[in-house]
Amino acid sequence: MSEALWEAPRARGPLDAEVWVPGSKSETNRALVMALLATSQTRIRGVLSCRDCDLMIAAIESFGATVTRLADDTLEVVPPLTLRAAENGIECGLAGTVMRFLTPIAALCEGDTRFDGDEEARLRPMGGLLDALSALGVSVTYEGIPGHLPYVIHGRGGLPGGRVSLDASASSQFLSALLLVGPRCDADLEIVTGPEVPSRPHVDMTVSVMRARGGQVDPLEMSVTPFGDVVTAWRVHSGALPGGQWQVAPDLTNAGPFLAAPLIAGGQVRILNWPADTTQPGGAWRGLLTRMGGRANCDDEGGFLSQYMGPISGLDEKLSDYGELVPTLCALAAFAVTPSRMSGIGHLRGHETDRLSALSDTLTALGARVREGRSSLSIDPAPMRGCVVDSYADHRMAMTAALLGLGVEGVRVRGMSAVTKTFPAFVDVWTRMVRGEDDA
Repeated sequence: MSEALWEAPRARGPLDAEVWVPGSKSETNRALVMALLATSQTRIRGVLSCRDCDLMIAAIESFGATVTRLADDTLEVVPPLTLRAAENGIECGLAGTVMRFLTPIAALCEGDTRFDGDEEARLRPMGGLLDALSALGVSVTYEGIPGHLPYVIHGRGGLPGGRVSLDASASSQFLSALLLVGPRCDADLEIVTGPEVPSRPHVDMTVSVMRARGGQVDPLEMSVTPFGDVVTAWRVHSGALPGGQWQVAPDLTNAGPFLAAPLIAGGQVRILNWPADTTQPGGAWRGLLTRMGGRANCDDEGGFLSQYMGPISGLDEKLSDYGELVPTLCALAAFAVTPSRMSGIGHLRGHETDRLSALSDTLTALGARVREGRSSLSIDPAPMRGCVVDSYADHRMAMTAALLGLGVEGVRVRGMSAVTKTFPAFVDVWTRMVRGEDDA
């Protein structure tokens, strides 16, 4: 039976809500990988319960870890003495972190590990990472299109380290994957990427997680770009990493639709559990929402408040570092009083869906005027009307549809269950916000 359409609730007045955002999927899965590679047990608090994290837990268990749930959001991970090949393969679903972070780890095992996932996952790029592993001596057998799932990694019990070139222009997760496995290499690993790495805050998150566990990760080379100096080569020192304690921060990208909501509906929304410091891309919400005409600031009680200040302004911005924020920004741009152009986002074509095309099609169906470039979107606001839109099995597109429905009557969403990828309670929390009910 097909999933019923979800009717996005329309705001009937200014918002006044407080929202608690669950843990970061990105940080949870990085912490799980580090726990698998550690020399002693790790206790992780604030774990997000969602499909991507469940797939990661199952995968590290396949490599030999023992995972015990101590509470709803707390896991204890005991790493194996020796990593073992996953004899039943690794099911990646649609999770980029699973397919990318664990592919190098399969090379540390003796034996073959097969990787596959959802049909849409077979379209997600893997070539840059697999080419780098091949250069390190890893044998790969493709069962479909080269550079994509499904494939088999023929592990030989280790990775040699040394210097390797990596094309990470399609995804920063390629770089994070090699950084994470670096300490388990036989010698120091030097990774040369060049300046074209999107979503660099996610690389910063990886480095931060590793350093907090005692890993030595050093910038090796820098390049000067029009947007500042960027690291183009890294050295990861070989060495054992201990376990310990880890607290996962809230997912600030998931906070985005809630923070954007007052700019469309009026009023204010406060995120209750905003971190004091963050390397997440969502740390940019303050500047971006302010440039679009809102007011967004941390408060004295550890929260983050977003408020309506008047009509939404268009945004002209290069967003290569903040691609996962683009769907929310595009929804705001559709309600703006001036045009918007978002550039440097070609890598979004390789996410859960081709997000550039999905955003263009969705906004066009509602009535906005959109010009889709190879790596950009230009949005000219126009009167919008409700219609059925698709989630494209993409959590970010599903949340964007909810945000559009806040200001457009009659938006119905096909496949709203996609939000379970990173925020299983999204529909309930969103509905309570629109209705003015307290977030439990």
